[in-house]
Amino acid sequence: MKLLVIGSGGREHALAWRLAKTPGLQRIFVAPGNAGTARERELENVNITDPRALADFAEQEHVLLTVVGPEAPLADGIVNLFRARGLRIFGPTKEAAQLESSKDFAKRFMARHNIPTARFATFAERASAHAYIDRHGAPIVIKADGLAAGKGVVVAMSLKEAHAAIDTMLPEKCVAGPGGTTVARVVIEEYLEGEEASFIVMVDGKNVLPLASSQDHKRIGDGDTGPNTGGMGAYSPAPVVTPEVHARTMREIILPTVRGMAADGIPYTGFLYAGLMISKDGAVRTVEFNCRLGDPETQPIMMRLKSDLLTLLEHAVAGRLNEVEASWDRRVALGVVLAAANYPGKPRTGDRITGLPKGSDDSHVFHAGTTDTDGLVLTSGGRVLCVTTLGDNIKQAQKLAYDTIVGIHFDGMQYRHDIGHRALSR
Repeated sequence: MKLLVIGSGGREHALAWRLAKTPGLQRIFVAPGNAGTARERELENVNITDPRALADFAEQEHVLLTVVGPEAPLADGIVNLFRARGLRIFGPTKEAAQLESSKDFAKRFMARHNIPTARFATFAERASAHAYIDRHGAPIVIKADGLAAGKGVVVAMSLKEAHAAIDTMLPEKCVAGPGGTTVARVVIEEYLEGEEASFIVMVDGKNVLPLASSQDHKRIGDGDTGPNTGGMGAYSPAPVVTPEVHARTMREIILPTVRGMAADGIPYTGFLYAGLMISKDGAVRTVEFNCRLGDPETQPIMMRLKSDLLTLLEHAVAGRLNEVEASWDRRVALGVVLAAANYPGKPRTGDRITGLPKGSDDSHVFHAGTTDTDGLVLTSGGRVLCVTTLGDNIKQAQKLAYDTIVGIHFDGMQYRHDIGHRALSR
């Protein structure tokens, strides 16, 4: 049996690492992969990114199943392409991936199907967006409409910050795109109070299998300060997702979304990520949808997964998720992201990474922005590594993660020192 994982980040490293634990697998290809996947004995990097070339490769190698990690190929329709050629692949179609690729699509979908979320308005023109902000005041949230790798969101605590975000995200004049659409749009939302958590499920078009809850840390600095990033660390489970919150999320958000997509003629298959805002009274609202696993949430989730991941994926592709359950390690998993100099702006690349430890049952360093050049591991992106550990409780997992980080070095390395602080304060 051969599998193909598409992507080059920490999420894909963690997925491939977990799949490699499946008995009887002949090979797991990662396209294009990174220095971490290149160094895993059971994995093989394939330097292919073109969707048609990937489909050709899957055919030639008789790949049993393909799993798509990042959002960009999903938004570009790689699932449509593979299915048209009779290839088994897990992920949403281009049409279903609009839940992430267009904030405006997602918000209108939620409004149409009565899924709880923040009030919003969409703008393609600066003057009207500025006027809306002046009417509603701050704090307020501004989101770029398209894919932005987790960095197209500004939580503006002042009017000055909000207006600056509009000027950054929207051109001075509307630029026409295909079909009469505009090239750039923003969605402006009301600011929601509460605690965020990540709620990720597998969907086969009709049935839903929830994965372990998790909570990530989006801002660059300790104490949740500074600009948003793609995620600076995460842990699982998230104590804020109580059994009551879990049930409410399934009842009010996840199941209505799956049914709503089917009713709209766009059945959803693949991983579905709902970013939640949980208020003190237990009410849950949807901050955003992602059409794939979160990163860095995947790393702790995969560390805790005890079930065979391939079995879950095969049931999902066959439309039989209702026949399986996922089992989880009772321990807590925590991951700390090590980021490059200048991240989340334009990260510096090419710095040599030293002190990488060997993985163990309780600790693994998942690679993201890394490359192997002449036997040296170098930085090649903003989020470079995710040091992920298991512990009997959040404090133990946190200590092991930060003890592991002490031995790792690359010039300009930056990371948060308080991953897990919300769980510790509960």
